[in-house]
Amino acid sequence: MAILVLNLGSSSLKAALFEPSSLRSLWSGSASCGSDGPTALLQSWLGPQLEPWWPRIEQVGHRVVHGGERFRAPTLLTAEVLGELKALGELAPLHNPPALAAIDWFLGKHPQLTQWACFDTAFHASLPPEAYSYALPEAWRQQGLRRFGFHGINHQHVAEQATESWHAQGHTTAPRLISCHLGAGCSLAAISGGRSIDTTMGFTPLDGLVMASRSGSVDPGLLLHQLRQGLSAAELEQVLNHASGLLGLSGLSSDWRELRQAAARGHGGAQLALAVFIHRLKAGIAAMAASLGGVDLIALSGGIGARDQELLEQLQEELAWIGQPHWLQVAADEERMIARLIQRERFSDPADPGSDAAGGSSAGDRH
Repeated sequence: MAILVLNLGSSSLKAALFEPSSLRSLWSGSASCGSDGPTALLQSWLGPQLEPWWPRIEQVGHRVVHGGERFRAPTLLTAEVLGELKALGELAPLHNPPALAAIDWFLGKHPQLTQWACFDTAFHASLPPEAYSYALPEAWRQQGLRRFGFHGINHQHVAEQATESWHAQGHTTAPRLISCHLGAGCSLAAISGGRSIDTTMGFTPLDGLVMASRSGSVDPGLLLHQLRQGLSAAELEQVLNHASGLLGLSGLSSDWRELRQAAARGHGGAQLALAVFIHRLKAGIAAMAASLGGVDLIALSGGIGARDQELLEQLQEELAWIGQPHWLQVAADEERMIARLIQRERFSDPADPGSDAAGGSSAGDRH
């Protein structure tokens, strides 16, 4: 049999098939959604690609970016759960709706398949109150206005890979780890004992580090100023999500490789974009180290983090004052991590007090 995993974003789809017991890759592919949207892509591209595999597929896992306070573990999808997920769509309007469209497509085309949702917010359910609470009135906080954190599926993958490397060096204790997910979206996670205790993204995936076209952290007073100047909330959202970050700083591109090349040729905007990105990244790493009380391992992941050797060397040199942590570059593998999470959830022992299914602090509510 096979597990199918879908990682569907606002503009692209990554899909992979895994053999359940070994998680060996059977097939993988990706495609751009274009202007027709995710449902058309599922029908025209994914369906035909999977034609030889349909008889073997028994489980489908979906990456869902925002699970809110309710969903803190891989969750079996039922009509009740779907209703709750659709109500969360406004928290991640660029990411959750495409995943829900894929879930609905499978319900219509292949209703016999068991479907699961795995949440980018789930790994950060272990954040302590001092890390997830905003300094806002209690009435606001009771509405669920808090730091959630994102990229949790890959941060968990990085944590497991980095810890394995740490133990292979002869260490017997869990490392104090800073996981750096650096790609089109960017976030850091401070991980202690395998659990997230701090992170840079907040209520939405817009907060924190400089990203490809997202601003990261901005003084809220500046945003209020722009609203008073007549900018609408929709216009503000468009600028912060799609015209800021590396693109806004450089005035040239959101592509890291292109900016590296342009900066080397003397392009001032590209040089500024790289400098601001790295300045904010170093400050964020230092903040995560403070939350951990020191750092043993720093792992770079994502399309930028896992591939840019120059960035790794610059960070090692400019953060030498932080001590002598071990540095790693870890390729992201969200699809395999989702398959692994589903398998763990399916076969966890409800009677085991240490398992998520027993209602541990990382599991939250079950479905």
